[in-house]
Amino acid sequence: MRIYIKYMVSQRCRMLVEQEMNKLGFKDIKVELGLLDIKEDVSSKQLKTLSATLLLSGLEVLEDKKDIIVERIKNVIIEMIHYSEELPTENYSDFLSGKMKYDYKYISNLFSEKKGISIQQFIILNKIERVKELLLYGELNLSQISTKLHYSSIAHLSNQFKKVTGMTPSHFNKMKLKRNSNLEEL
Repeated sequence: MRIYIKYMVSQRCRMLVEQEMNKLGFKDIKVELGLLDIKEDVSSKQLKTLSATLLLSGLEVLEDKKDIIVERIKNVIIEMIHYSEELPTENYSDFLSGKMKYDYKYISNLFSEKKGISIQQFIILNKIERVKELLLYGELNLSQISTKLHYSSIAHLSNQFKKVTGMTPSHFNKMKLKRNSNLEEL
């Protein structure tokens, strides 16, 4: 049985679902972002218990087909930007169409209708979150981050960063350094 789960967007969420499934006695499972595959038979009572248990943890079992598609789109984008070593070299529209097995125009319209923003805007927001993460880790400089996330230039990354966050990447870095020095003083 395949179950789609809303708000399951991190490795911590995956671990939580695995733990809850083990507590409920399920052993033959596969957990991915937003997706739970159960190889065993699941009764309606077990499904209700699972749904209630996950809801207590802030996760929601999805049943509506359109909601499932939108959640899958979100998870493909999150996986691509936050957990892949390398972003795809093809257009995001082609990449998503291939992954989702749907026409891009259909999934784009559906996503916009359900989320109130375009897929492109969602990708930009996630890329900026990834930039912030990489800046916080301090392992890569802005030029390396720009290359890693396929920005055409550092200026393009900086402009997009400022548009989304209201500050430049260098200002964000200064705030990080100031926060770290304040923490060291404690």
